[in-house]
Amino acid sequence: MSYIDPHIHMVSRTTDDYQRMAQAGCLAITEPAFWAGFDRSSAQGFFDYFRQLTEYEPKRAAQFGIQHFTWLCINPKEADDPGFAREVVSLIPDFLECPNVLGIGEIGLNKNTKNELIILEEQIALAEKYNQLVLVHTPHLEDKLKGTRLIMDALSASSLDPGRILIDHVEEHTVTEVLDRGFWAGMTLYPDTKVTPQRAADIIEMYGNERIWMNSAGDWGCSDPLAVPKAQLEMRRRGHAQASIDKVTLGNPKQFLSQSPNFKLK
Repeated sequence: MSYIDPHIHMVSRTTDDYQRMAQAGCLAITEPAFWAGFDRSSAQGFFDYFRQLTEYEPKRAAQFGIQHFTWLCINPKEADDPGFAREVVSLIPDFLECPNVLGIGEIGLNKNTKNELIILEEQIALAEKYNQLVLVHTPHLEDKLKGTRLIMDALSASSLDPGRILIDHVEEHTVTEVLDRGFWAGMTLYPDTKVTPQRAADIIEMYGNERIWMNSAGDWGCSDPLAVPKAQLEMRRRGHAQASIDKVTLGNPKQFLSQSPNFKLK
């Protein structure tokens, strides 16, 4: 079965992962800018990272027939120092013309601090100015519901169309509000935290398959770059029609991402 993994951090994965994903049917991935496992010490570190996402990583993916797209931002975990964050944000416009850039992301909140919210609002303004799609990170565990609501309120105060915004890492207690407010919802499939393939199938059975996708968000931590095809198998095991499986793992990502003129699936 073919699929798109619309949120995975391949800079932290081995080349073998690209090979396994291609063998499992992966056609394309999108890679949001994220935390590298440690806080960067300068804006220059982000400049080099943005070059990696726009120049090097697409070539590595292409070796296995996988298209590589990316999103650019300063992630919320490193956004609690507004001065530093603004240096990084000032670099982004020069990269928006790169052919694999889809928008601004993954922006959002980590600990729901005042400074994080300030930088979130400034990056929302950047997306407004340059008419970019937005991919959103929502906080973990006990901060998730509060943070998701704060993020959605900030987005709703802007002129951005909610249909051009993906709220990621939704779980059972946040998915309803995200969809009800007109945003797209992303389910992150992790082996220990966030959502398992079984829980993702449950959510689809409870809330439907409109404006929702699955992703692995594979990174340097405990994660699985084959999580999406495993969720496809779980849905097949439960008797879901092939059309429904394809919708949430290929059709929906393609529909949302195609709002960017840079997303052209070969």
